[in-house]
Amino acid sequence: VQLQASGGGLVQAGGSLRLSCAASGRISNYHIGWFRQAPGKEREFVATISRSSAPTYGADSVKGRFTISRHNAENTVELQMSSLKPEDTAIYYCAASTSVAYHSGSDTLYYGWGPGTQVTVSS
Repeated sequence: VQLQASGGGLVQAGGSLRLSCAASGRISNYHIGWFRQAPGKEREFVATISRSSAPTYGADSVKGRFTISRHNAENTVELQMSSLKPEDTAIYYCAASTSVAYHSGSDTLYYGWGPGTQVTVSS
């Protein structure tokens, strides 16, 4: 499976963006995770959602601000981002996992990485 993230852009601090992840295969077959990489930093886990839509997991840095959801009929997974901060600036990627440990957030358990989408939050 190959994943493609879209929906990034430039937004002011406090604003919102909705990212979408589309799959080349049937997205309902996979747990889907969102990750991000800021300039000069390691790629980090953002959020993940089970194949069955629940449970979901998020990094402490985004809890209460980001929501991950699945839309199997449209073959997409979305990341709704609110109350954005300049430190959320990064390239955002989505990827797939079939591992039972997918909720750990380890990117080594995920595959199908696409080119990502840039999110820039201005102060």
